[in-house]
Amino acid sequence: MTTVLNMPRFGLDDARAMKDPYPVYRELRDYGPVCRGGPGQWVFSRHAEVSALLRDPRLGREFPEDYQAVSVGEGPANDYLRRIIIDRDPPDHTRLRWLLTKSLNPAMVRALREPIAKLVDGLLDRFADEGELDLVSDLAVPVPMMVMSELLDIPAADREAIARWSTSLAQAFAVFIPEDKRREAHESVVHLRNYMSELLTERRRRPGEDLLSRMITAVKDGTDPLSDEEIIDNALFVYYAGFETTTNVIATGSDLLVRQPHTQRQLREDPGAAPTALEEFMRYDAPIHATTRLVTETMEVAGHTIRKGRVVVLLLASANHDERVFADPGRADLTRSPNPHVSFGGGVHHCLGAALARVEGAVVFERLTARFADIEAAGDSVWESSGGGFRFPYWAYRSVPVKVRAA
Repeated sequence: MTTVLNMPRFGLDDARAMKDPYPVYRELRDYGPVCRGGPGQWVFSRHAEVSALLRDPRLGREFPEDYQAVSVGEGPANDYLRRIIIDRDPPDHTRLRWLLTKSLNPAMVRALREPIAKLVDGLLDRFADEGELDLVSDLAVPVPMMVMSELLDIPAADREAIARWSTSLAQAFAVFIPEDKRREAHESVVHLRNYMSELLTERRRRPGEDLLSRMITAVKDGTDPLSDEEIIDNALFVYYAGFETTTNVIATGSDLLVRQPHTQRQLREDPGAAPTALEEFMRYDAPIHATTRLVTETMEVAGHTIRKGRVVVLLLASANHDERVFADPGRADLTRSPNPHVSFGGGVHHCLGAALARVEGAVVFERLTARFADIEAAGDSVWESSGGGFRFPYWAYRSVPVKVRAA
């Protein structure tokens, strides 16, 4: 057995104070595959262990009620987190995932490519003559927001409010929720549930081809259909997940385009490389830096006994920079292949919206670099901070201002 004496500690409380956590991640990997975390926590930083543990059935996502109450407090947000697919384990997770996947199927996602391209081109048209834009507020935020609003067929007049409430709800997924923000998260759940309940009633009267209507009619032999409560909370989660994660992917990729200009040149020379480039953007700066799992059965990992009831923290962003797997991980290589990054998780909890995020991101970077012959910084990128650091485990930018020159 490996001793825990002198083992480094990676506390999630410390993570939010880090503007650049990658040097710390490297120190953890250099030490070994595992280190101590907070009380009852083990932290894994290397790709081999992180990748394997993401797929290990002895790890689950259904945490005890009091675990989530510690971060978000008691209230509607706490109840919401216990109902959505990301925090359910089999067999409940299996049923929910099958029904949701049937509603948001691959054919439906593929059919969105052309509408997304038109949307992106329309947004870029507004800034072609001005020569300046913010790649976050003008592109990374509106594209996924509009796509998810269209998928759920949310009326145009309501979209701004839904996006605002969803941004407030997003705080419930962070490890740290300041006391003054908890009430805001709980209130947003109430607003969103009330709105989605009214929308659901309308769709039952007049069903369409939107995602909400598909969730109503999704069935599987021998399996109960989704209840209204499951439809409402999981529709809200799908909207949030499709909005938040994709926004962060586009924002971090945009910052990389500016800081490493060779990435722009590569995409202009080979526009068809956009999907491969997106995978590298997600590896280089993961939109979610870590995920947690609950140990449901005592297990041996990397020479350590991890007992039932403990929590493992899987550092996805660190695994994506593991030198044992990725050559020169600090440099973006848009031709990197294979690219086994873990930014979308793995196993039964692999990101439900991964296919949609890939389509949106690839289209954005393909159209952006085709439209402009040069994209350069018009100021410093503004990193999204919370409590002195990033909103761990999320990694994003509030602003990436650029000057552009039409092709």
